Amino acid sequence: MVNGSTQQVRTGEELQEKPLKKFLYEQGLITDENVDLQVIQFTQGYSNLTYLLTLGEQEFVLRRPPFGAIKRGHDMGREYRVQQGLARVFSKVPKMLAYTENLDLIGAPFYIMERVEGVILSYREAERLKIAEEQYPIIAESWLDTFIALHEVDYVAAGLETLGRPEAYVERQVHNWGKQYVKAATDDVPAAEKVMQWMETHQPREYRHSLIHNDYKYDNVVFKDTSWKEIRAILDWEMATLGDPLMDLGTSLGYWTMANDHDFVKQGIPSPTVFKGNPGRSELVEMYAKKSGKPVDHMVFYYAYGLFKIAVIAQQIYYRFKHGYTADPRFAQLNKAAELCCNLALRAIQTNKID
Repeated sequence: MVNGSTQQVRTGEELQEKPLKKFLYEQGLITDENVDLQVIQFTQGYSNLTYLLTLGEQEFVLRRPPFGAIKRGHDMGREYRVQQGLARVFSKVPKMLAYTENLDLIGAPFYIMERVEGVILSYREAERLKIAEEQYPIIAESWLDTFIALHEVDYVAAGLETLGRPEAYVERQVHNWGKQYVKAATDDVPAAEKVMQWMETHQPREYRHSLIHNDYKYDNVVFKDTSWKEIRAILDWEMATLGDPLMDLGTSLGYWTMANDHDFVKQGIPSPTVFKGNPGRSELVEMYAKKSGKPVDHMVFYYAYGLFKIAVIAQQIYYRFKHGYTADPRFAQLNKAAELCCNLALRAIQTNKID
């Protein structure tokens, strides 16, 4: 079963084999330090770098920050501890195996986790599998049920009560993402300033608190198989924190491109959600409300926020690309994707609609 698209390691993003094998041996993960190591790189991620390590019959996944990234946004230790704690109360996380901050090994902190077998549903994978229209409601249902279960996790029992500060979370996020956008800006995007100003004055002041993932979408979960009825694990926990679960939903809506969206939108944010059979964004919100039993007010704000946050992430990656910290060709047009997201957020605000 394919566990995400892979490729040969990109130039400049190679791992140092000898110290890595020594580390795996010292951690008790391999018994022979001289075993052949094969490394391939997962391709769908745009942030932290993820590698598949094959040593004989054993397989592990390694996560490290992107080259040229600041630690604050790519804290490997934090990501490791979140998943390690969650495993106590929530079954849908990969097993954590080892973590180190020793920069002498591969030049950055990293952690090792189990490889979770299953299907990661990227746009390309959905095309390859030729998923039938009637299967998408099942996919959406499983995906949403797991999302809601995550928001119900007892984060105190998981030992994650100090992960974030849920009070004033929305206010801080609006301020911080705006600040980060300005810092990473490379182009003049009038919509960005308008969206930032609108969010400052229209943000909710009262909301629930829960554990939130902050990047929950189809290609960040591993389905057990193509029956689509079970999700084995949620991946990419780097932005997980304590806060407003509707901020989490808003980010997911930002990635939830639909069949009737403009072609430029579908190309800029490619997602399997564009295929027939998927619920629309408004329908997804209604499903979330019904399944969770919780109110879902201010959804235009949450959707605009989700789009703006995606814009900032894309712009930050493009900033690294423009300044030569990465040569990944996928990043060359991310400034256009950032502008697109800002324009979509402004349109949602002006029309008061999320569809």
